[in-house]
Amino acid sequence: MVSTPTRPQATKTQPKVPTKTPQAKRPTTPLPIGARIRGAYHKFWSALEGTGTSRNGSTYYLILGSTLALTAIGIMMVLSASSVESIAAGESPYGNALKQGAFAAIGICLMFVLSRINVVWLKRLAWPGIGLALVLLAAVQVVGSSVNGNKNWVDFGGITFQPSEAAKLALALWMATVLARKGKLLARWQHVLIPAVPMAAVIIALVLVGNDLGTAMIIMMVAAAALFFAGVPLYIFGIAGLAAAAGTAVMAITSSNRMCRITSWWTGETCANGTDANYQATNGLYGLASGGWFGVGLGQSRQKYSWIPEAHNDFIFAIIGEELGLVGTVVVLVLFAILGAAIYRVVVAQEGLFHRVLAGTIMVWLLGQATVNMAVVTGLMPVIGVPLPFISYGGSALLMSLCAVGVVLSLAREQMAPAIRPKRVLTLGLKPGRATPKKKTARKRS
Repeated sequence: MVSTPTRPQATKTQPKVPTKTPQAKRPTTPLPIGARIRGAYHKFWSALEGTGTSRNGSTYYLILGSTLALTAIGIMMVLSASSVESIAAGESPYGNALKQGAFAAIGICLMFVLSRINVVWLKRLAWPGIGLALVLLAAVQVVGSSVNGNKNWVDFGGITFQPSEAAKLALALWMATVLARKGKLLARWQHVLIPAVPMAAVIIALVLVGNDLGTAMIIMMVAAAALFFAGVPLYIFGIAGLAAAAGTAVMAITSSNRMCRITSWWTGETCANGTDANYQATNGLYGLASGGWFGVGLGQSRQKYSWIPEAHNDFIFAIIGEELGLVGTVVVLVLFAILGAAIYRVVVAQEGLFHRVLAGTIMVWLLGQATVNMAVVTGLMPVIGVPLPFISYGGSALLMSLCAVGVVLSLAREQMAPAIRPKRVLTLGLKPGRATPKKKTARKRS
């Protein structure tokens, strides 16, 4: 008889390892360049900052370090760019730098205070802040002073202050508060328009009455950024963009000075009345070109000898390029890039709508204003009076920029590991370890 083979039983002690049969390799499609860049970016930040409770606070210290470095560069360059004209006017060559340093010291103190408080408590200042900004902007038109055709300054006991700079931070805080309160209603255009857009329009109109189109453009950018980070439908931005473009065109056509700037920038020639509105930009390009790779040396600029009017203000980037060369300008660009990337990390980590809108708006404000300033100096845009954040001379702009960074630092501080997190200076009624104030519960009537 033929016996049928039996199925061998598998042993429990030594499982059989399946043998791999050779298979044809599947062709792998390379990832798009954008996906690879994003992957490398996230991998870099994860390795730099850590994850979970082991976060080392690199984002916090990158924001702080880049801000302090830009502020220090600003004081140094204000001293270099303004000393010649100060001596010609019979003033101390250190006067403007000392004023800038004093405002920097005050601003840094306020920045550290704001970085140690809970951002949620700033909601209490939203309505008083926007109300004060409106009052000050209206007061400028009554008791304000005009400089170079722009009426933007008020004088308090010998100290000149620019309310439009404070209005940027006040509007960012107010719009974040209002949009966060509306929340899911923002999908309907009625809730988008009221009251956010009318309030922003009033502030922009008050700034335009003072003939400051550059600052008005930055405030438009602030309002648009707040709506974008709040998740407003994109078609509303298209309609608003067309309206803003039409309004800008009307303001340019109705102003001979603005049309002169645009035509001089486009053609490189003088205007019909013989005015060379591109004079400042042309000499700024001369300064950048003569700087070469390493510059002519700190304090050795030729263009600051009255060739560039107000060289320590809006065109200070040209003096940086002339004295410190391409290396100096790249250092400034890298510091702004570090600041922007670190703030972006703070924005994407926020879960609350108020926190995300506030941090995102501040990021667009600072980086957008820096981009516009450097685009003007390099001839990519017509001349617009917009200072370079942290660097250009101006106490109001520096003070408000440092306060805005303090708000972002408060958000970045919450992302750090609790063991290394800087302690709050002002708890404002919060219990230790609690990130948000406890809600009051209504008592039941017996």
